This record gives sequence, C-alpha cells and structure tokens, in this order.
Amino acid sequence: MWRDAIIRFPSEISAINCAIVPVNPWVYGVGQKTATGSYLSPANAVVYLADRLQIVVGETEVTVFMVCSTTHDDFMQRLNAMTAVFPAPAFTQVARVAQSVAELDTVKMQLPAKSQTLPATVPLSISTSRQALNAQRIAAAQQLAAGSSGIEGIKGQLAGFAAERGNMLAKISQGLSELQAGSARAWVFTGKGQGSVIAAEMVKNIPQPSAVYTVAMMFVGDSLNALEGMIHEPNYHARP
Repeated sequence: MWRDAIIRFPSEISAINCAIVPVNPWVYGVGQKTATGSYLSPANAVVYLADRLQIVVGETEVTVFMVCSTTHDDFMQRLNAMTAVFPAPAFTQVARVAQSVAELDTVKMQLPAKSQTLPATVPLSISTSRQALNAQRIAAAQQLAAGSSGIEGIKGQLAGFAAERGNMLAKISQGLSELQAGSARAWVFTGKGQGSVIAAEMVKNIPQPSAVYTVAMMFVGDSLNALEGMIHEPNYHARP
C-alpha cells in the first residue's frame, strides 16, 4: 500500500544488501520528452518498477521511495530535501539534471553580456600536480618524523594524534546528529512475498496521478528492515 511518510535516519542502522532499480524522466522509454522538457507521471514510473519486479523468483522484500509533484519548483524542493537525508545517486543525479535544465532555460531567456572580470579563483588540480604535491607532503612528513624521533618528540606526536582523533570522532558524532535531525517527505511502498504479487499491489492506488515530475527508487532484497526503519508515519491512514 502506498502512503505519505517522513524519511528520517533512525538512531541505529545496519548495512543493507539489495538490488536497486531507479526510474526518472530520463530513463529511456519511460519518460515523455517534449520541447519544454522531460516528464514522468507516478503511474508510468510505478508500472516500470512493477514490470521489473515480475522477474523476481521466490519470496522477497520490496521498498520504494518516490518523490513527485505537479510543479518543477515544488518537485525540486522535495527532491533537495530527500537528497539531504538520503543522498542516493538516483536522487542526487536527477536533482542535478533537473536543476541544470531549469538554469539553462533561464539563461536562454537572458541576453548574453560580455564579462568584464576574470573568472573566480579556483584551485588548479591536475593528476601530475597532485602527484607532485603528494610527494612533497610525504617528504616533509618524513623529515618531520626524523627530526622528532626523541622521547619528547614521540610524546608530542602521540598527543597530537590523540587530539586529532578526538576532533575527528566529535565531527563524526556531530554529523550523525545533524543527519538524524533531517527529514524529508516521500511516497513509500513496502511489500513482502512473491514478486508478482507485490507488483500487482504496487500498481493499486498510485498516488498523485496528476503529477508530471517523478523520481523513484525500488529496493529489492531478502531483508530491508533497515530501510523500513527510516519510514515514519505519525499520521498514517489508509488511502481511500
């Protein structure tokens, strides 16, 4: 059954092994390409996923995250929120492409103006320069280690390592807390059983039939408890 849910990282999460099937307006043969852009309805997206599920043999578990909307701005807002919480390539790539298309359309409506300034300063990074810089850093580190091989030098290095480790752990903890504080709304579907049976349920009561912007990810595996742990439904009610 499809339902509107909040996606949020739980306090604990385990590793997930599963097959992933993405669908978006740029998947060949799925979306509709017009002069104004590429579009995909939730119905066409779900039918595509359900068809892929038909080949699954035996008992399995399925979870689908889907973001859709009737307007581009609302779609981007929802998709950006989703990528902040769940930055899977299927979502982040669509976000970049959709944003690039929107920016290109804006540029087309503007007259080109000659730039009177130089481009912004950026680090020059090519493979050979990176190799040379890394070699210099290694040499400098070796010299530093050789120059502080005494007891006091070793104590100083150990103290520095301990402080750096503490800072790193603090940053990791802070990053996890920030990740768990974030959330995004998405349509979700979960099912367990034979692939063909789940596929038949998936195409029932597909949400937002009038939406034209859609991206979804289907996860198929033996155990998707970790993914289901991200789904929060404080106001869950069955769709009519």
